[in-house]
Amino acid sequence: MAVTAKSLPQARPHAKGHEDPREQLMFDPKPRGEMNAMVLESMHTATWKFWTLAGVLTVLVLTCFVYAWYYLIVQGLGVAGVNRPVFWGIFLVNTVFWIGISHAGTFISAILRVLKVEARRPFTRAAELMTTFGLVQAGASIFMHMGRVWLAYWLFPYPNERGLWPDFHSPLMWDFLAINTYLLCSTMYLFLPLIPDLAMVRDQSKGPLKIFYRVLSLGFRGTENEWKNLQTAMNIFAFAIIPVMFSVHTIVSWDFAMATRPGWSSTVFGPYFVIGALHSGMAAVAIVLFMIRSTMKNMKYFLRPEHFDFLGKLMLMVSMAWAYFYFNDYLVPWYGGDKWEKLFAEFIEKGPLWYLWYIMLICNIAVPWLTLWNKNWRRTPWLLAIIGFFINVGMWLERYVIIPEGLTINRMPFTWRIYIPAVEIYLTIGTLSLFFLLYLLASRVIPLIPVWEVQEGQKAHMLRKVGKAEIPTLSEME
Repeated sequence: MAVTAKSLPQARPHAKGHEDPREQLMFDPKPRGEMNAMVLESMHTATWKFWTLAGVLTVLVLTCFVYAWYYLIVQGLGVAGVNRPVFWGIFLVNTVFWIGISHAGTFISAILRVLKVEARRPFTRAAELMTTFGLVQAGASIFMHMGRVWLAYWLFPYPNERGLWPDFHSPLMWDFLAINTYLLCSTMYLFLPLIPDLAMVRDQSKGPLKIFYRVLSLGFRGTENEWKNLQTAMNIFAFAIIPVMFSVHTIVSWDFAMATRPGWSSTVFGPYFVIGALHSGMAAVAIVLFMIRSTMKNMKYFLRPEHFDFLGKLMLMVSMAWAYFYFNDYLVPWYGGDKWEKLFAEFIEKGPLWYLWYIMLICNIAVPWLTLWNKNWRRTPWLLAIIGFFINVGMWLERYVIIPEGLTINRMPFTWRIYIPAVEIYLTIGTLSLFFLLYLLASRVIPLIPVWEVQEGQKAHMLRKVGKAEIPTLSEME
């Protein structure tokens, strides 16, 4: 096994206008035992901010998720705002939104791992958890949309005594297959890099917890053969899950592009939806990392301004790509579309809900473009979280404009009706609260920081003395 070292482009430390490399996580190593203790302390200790947030989220989940869904089931879909011609309302908006949120985990963990981007190391697990928990909310939103959730097994492709088979032309069937495939793959991909950290927790635990983590860690002891098999499996999954990620949101876009509706028949909906998913996902990662850094002990050592700076750059690039695809999709129907396409464009720009379209553009384009160019703003965690919040508001409104507003304008004007949501608003708040509550519960059970990845990166990074300067270098195993 050969070891090669390459110099990173970095100016001399302490020079005016340049950052000291030791302020970066990879060049500020701590002893392995101390780092493990820091992560374990963050799992076993909670600040008052943590318990306050957990309490508020629990109340919201019980009222806006559990009770509101029970009310919807008992009363029926009549208490929701869906009606002719808008049969797809906020429930489908939430489904597309949460699937988009889940894409950030795969992008950060798989694609950046394949590209060997070092800045990803401390927050890959936080992003991977977003994938799993986001897909849970997407699945719940589909069940809410169905109304009679106890008949969900009708979606399963199996023969039955009634001679009925699920309709493979139904977008719900496409979503069922896509979400379940993505959920299964992402959960396995989440578990693989978690094994060494579960083994670390096992070695530091006693009593029933030790047995619990012993089972989860699969007897991992850190032998050379185990590390080799783990790395091989992670590389295989990293390459395999990337096309799954792109295909899932492409299938979601087909739910709309395959329909002959004004504003939906678009050939660029596939890449446009994928870019939109990354746009909302990157912003959600910034929000989650800020919450972890603010509510858990010792997280400021692992999650530093450099990581928020890296996220801010990604958010800015994805915002530019989203703007390109959006106006590409907007320009072609405007130039050569039929009268119904033009009527739909006029409706979203000048209709009774015109302000949603402008808020969407401001949040998705103006806010990131006017702020993320500044390095100091990108490196400010709370500010980046606020920018991420605005982006997610804009992306949610973008799905709202596509789905409920897109169904309002059809080729039969006598059926036009403005969609007014009702119980859907409470269930939207409930799914959002459940997402963050699952995150808080997970932080008590598993390390949110992949310690072994951080330690591996710190071993590969070093400062070499060249004359009077210290040059950051990165060693690569080949």
